[in-house]
Amino acid sequence: MITTLERLTLRVTHVAAAADDVVEVSFEHPEGHPLPDWEPGAHIEVTLPSGLSRQYSLCGDRDDRSKYTIAVLRDENGRGGSKELHEAVKAGIELSIGLPRNNFHLVEADSYLFIGGGIGITPMIPMIMQARNTGAQWSLVYGGRRASSMAYREMLSSLGDQVDLWIEAERGYPNLPAILADAPAGTMIYACGPGVMLDAVAKAFSAHSHLGGLHFERFSASGPVDTSGDSFEVELRRTGVTLTVAEGVNVLDEVLKVVPKQPFSCKEGYCGDCETKVLEGEPDHRDEYLTPADQDAGKVMMLCVSRCKGKRLVLDL
Repeated sequence: MITTLERLTLRVTHVAAAADDVVEVSFEHPEGHPLPDWEPGAHIEVTLPSGLSRQYSLCGDRDDRSKYTIAVLRDENGRGGSKELHEAVKAGIELSIGLPRNNFHLVEADSYLFIGGGIGITPMIPMIMQARNTGAQWSLVYGGRRASSMAYREMLSSLGDQVDLWIEAERGYPNLPAILADAPAGTMIYACGPGVMLDAVAKAFSAHSHLGGLHFERFSASGPVDTSGDSFEVELRRTGVTLTVAEGVNVLDEVLKVVPKQPFSCKEGYCGDCETKVLEGEPDHRDEYLTPADQDAGKVMMLCVSRCKGKRLVLDL
């Protein structure tokens, strides 16, 4: 049943291997009600049995309102969420699920180039389906270490010559500069995967002025969180509380002490969940989510990693 305006309690109805160390999980309403609509690029927040919350891209058929589907890579070196999902999430259990949110919108275009690396293929799948439905020109470069590690490889291969599988064990790494150079003028580039791949895409994109734009989503930060810097004050205007954020401490942890329902997820500055409006002061942006233009505007900040360039910030909290 729906428990709040922001979350659903859904039942796990399907758990199956999608590739080596990748599990596909589907959720349905316990009473069979249709689920809220979503758009390509959207994700849901899954609260696991231990209480950990993690975000996962929706990768199923958005026209099928009966279920949400995700695919999750087991990361032995991660923060524990993927391991718990693989080990503890079984068909029949019910979990709290956040309503779909989208920080990775598919903009309207005549031509798309999708670049997916490893489990980064998941948000690409609904995007490809929408591009096909609208009649847009599209192509996909999908890289993985081995064929057996590439989720949905066979389904994607069946879509035709627009799909180029780069199995690294057989072909090495994709030649991104050449691939982007060959894309039609105005092509929108969408990329998701390991940070090294995204950095290489961004570097290659910067050399090609004929392309329409670059959009990417990270599943992890490109480096460690930097909490260095002098202490500063943060006024929470609506709450009426002023906090002191010391060096080595992030704003989010201090805010959670007085606003425990403040949304957050990654705590590394790449997911966008803790974005907060800045009323006064100049943020020291250290995230990988906001665009350079958004950072320069200084109207919002990511609480989990960003700090203050002065002595005081006033936030709309």
